Amino acid sequence: MLRDRDEMLKEICRIRSAVQEKAPLIHCITNPISIHDCANVVLAAGGRPMMAEHPAEVEEITVTAGALALNLGNITDARRTSILVAGKAAMEHRIPVILDMVGIGCSHFRKEITEEFLRRRIPGAPLVLKGNMSELKALAGGSFGVSGVDADPKDVLSESNQAEAVRLAKATAKAYGAVVLASGKTDLITDGGQVCLIDNGCEMMGRITGTGCMLNVLTGTYMSAGNPMAAAVAACVVLGISGEIASVHCCGTGSFQTAFQDALSCMGDGDIRERMRVSFLRMEE
Repeated sequence: MLRDRDEMLKEICRIRSAVQEKAPLIHCITNPISIHDCANVVLAAGGRPMMAEHPAEVEEITVTAGALALNLGNITDARRTSILVAGKAAMEHRIPVILDMVGIGCSHFRKEITEEFLRRRIPGAPLVLKGNMSELKALAGGSFGVSGVDADPKDVLSESNQAEAVRLAKATAKAYGAVVLASGKTDLITDGGQVCLIDNGCEMMGRITGTGCMLNVLTGTYMSAGNPMAAAVAACVVLGISGEIASVHCCGTGSFQTAFQDALSCMGDGDIRERMRVSFLRMEE
């Protein structure tokens, strides 16, 4: 368990170095809207992306991968089947999995896929469940009606709702034996005991499509070299810092995307040391 900033910094740097050295295959079943950017994020981190999604081949490919990144965005019948088949294969072989529960607060179909995936959960297999706070509420049985895939404004993490958000995230992590990554302006990550908040990032990241998908595959990439909690923190920190650096070198959303990829691929340990904004909550909180 990493309980302070210095230990977390060392682990983030170790994970990044290990990925760059080993170049793991990262199997991504994601949506076509962001598939190009997701592949480039995996490459920038040092991994080897494979975006196979046909149900006839995903099991065979998954068992050779260092990690599996799944995404419910733009779901189709074929992608639904592939997510369930690949997820089961990964868990059977103890290959780390991250599931991005995109839109389960606005679509019963997507929530049903998530519930089916979790019914197949194999205890002990490394798993990260990613979503915004509205999606976590939906998973926990909350009401539907969220407009689109963004978090409801009332669910955005703040001082007034932090305690309840932490309680919900920890309960979800314990219920499924997983790490929960609640993404937002402030990212909340918990394994059911330890709770970590990350405040890296910038406003421009919310003005381009796919940054949540990119966080998903980057987390998967880092899971190939570190435990799920540390990998999720590392991904939030690195992607957030990439956005901060890019925002200084752009003049709009188009140039931001280019600067964003440049920042990610060129980032050094010193950038992380200087910019990382991570805090740990006490266990009882």
